[in-house]
Amino acid sequence: MRIAIIADPLDNQRAGVHVYTRNLVNALIKYDDKNEYILIREKVDPALKIRQVAVPNIHLPIGFASLRLFFLIPLVARRLKVDAVFEPAHFGPFNLPKRIKRITMIHDLTPILFSSFHRYHSQLLQKIFLKRILKKSDLVLSNSNNTTADLKKVYPFTANKTSTIHLGKEPLFHPTESKEFLELHNINDPYFCYVGTIEPRKNLVLLLEAYQDFRENTKDKIQLILVGQKGWKSEDFYEKLEQHPYRQDILLAGFIEKRFLPEVYSHSLALIYPSIYEGFGLPVVEAMACGTNVICPSNSSLTEVGGEVAFYFENDDREALQAHMQQVHEGGAAILQRRQDALEWSRQFSWERYVEHWGEVLKGL
Repeated sequence: MRIAIIADPLDNQRAGVHVYTRNLVNALIKYDDKNEYILIREKVDPALKIRQVAVPNIHLPIGFASLRLFFLIPLVARRLKVDAVFEPAHFGPFNLPKRIKRITMIHDLTPILFSSFHRYHSQLLQKIFLKRILKKSDLVLSNSNNTTADLKKVYPFTANKTSTIHLGKEPLFHPTESKEFLELHNINDPYFCYVGTIEPRKNLVLLLEAYQDFRENTKDKIQLILVGQKGWKSEDFYEKLEQHPYRQDILLAGFIEKRFLPEVYSHSLALIYPSIYEGFGLPVVEAMACGTNVICPSNSSLTEVGGEVAFYFENDDREALQAHMQQVHEGGAAILQRRQDALEWSRQFSWERYVEHWGEVLKGL
């Protein structure tokens, strides 16, 4: 098959959908020699050894982005004579003839199920277009059984055309002795970490509160490292951060180079990922692949991804979160074994396996 991938997330994002698209493209290049792939994106990357067609996104106040999405990209897909078009950001593809199969990726349904976590503009677009997109899709991909269940509940007609493929982890995520990032920031004490966008859905105010409780109940200096870019509606978090009694022991690292992430995970007591809802929760797998304990809520896909090796608490249970932090800090043979179990559990999440399942699913188109 000749398949076009609308690869805009490579050019205009840095968060989850960007990571997914980049890893998928690299994995297809490496593992799939049965299909031909063409990237349609804003600009060509010469370093990427795959055919690419640039459709620049000119930032004009006259709706050029819509013209590009609804007309220019479909026109390019037709001229390329592709058999299918894949949209990795769950907003399309649009305006294709029936001979071209439409494949849509759904990472989660937060714009529908938790609309307050999204800008009004984003909510509105999803509510207007998503049902129509899914109806016209020939194949819907999801990243977890939980996302698939949400799809079937909200859009029952997707039941017979949705396939679940768990995401993979990148090879660079493995235990490392390197401490370059820690030395750069003069981090010499034990620490907990969080990796992800700073936004309300991640429930980071709860993390600040539990961290305060934890520090007040231990004599040891344990730091907290927060890695990730600033998202929207994050004012409440930053206000509470600046007022935090242990502010001097909290590092707000922002967006960091990917090569530093295995180091942050590997030397952490645990990744704390208090998100209210996740379609998958890639940092959970990344941390486990580095042999790190994970503390997260027992909601959405997190129990599916964390299996029996993560430490779970109920949403907003500050006391339970603090108790798990204390448990991990105290250590012992059971905690060390849990880290080894996490490392073993993470091995099932690979991009090679993703591409293998991807190929099987495409055969049904």
